[in-house]
Amino acid sequence: MFGAKLSLPETPIVTVTTTSGRGETPEEVAMRCVNKLISVSDTAPQEIRDQALAYRAALLNVITSYMKVAVAHDRVTVYNALVEAGHPQLAAAIQKL
Repeated sequence: MFGAKLSLPETPIVTVTTTSGRGETPEEVAMRCVNKLISVSDTAPQEIRDQALAYRAALLNVITSYMKVAVAHDRVTVYNALVEAGHPQLAAAIQKL
């Protein structure tokens, strides 16, 4: 007979985030993205940790700015679709978001 030992990872493999009454902001999505892309070991030499954390902060700023651009472009797309569908007042409301 074969025996198998099952062991679970010590660190969680799933992260759950929630919001109440809204979707996630570009900043929140960017932070989730950066957390997936870059992890910094607690045991890394201090110089490497400092460099990795600085890179992480810079990457967060870049991703956040691109997320904001994507949101703005999507709103333009929704605005134009609503105007073309004959709903200019609803389109104006979307534009104000």
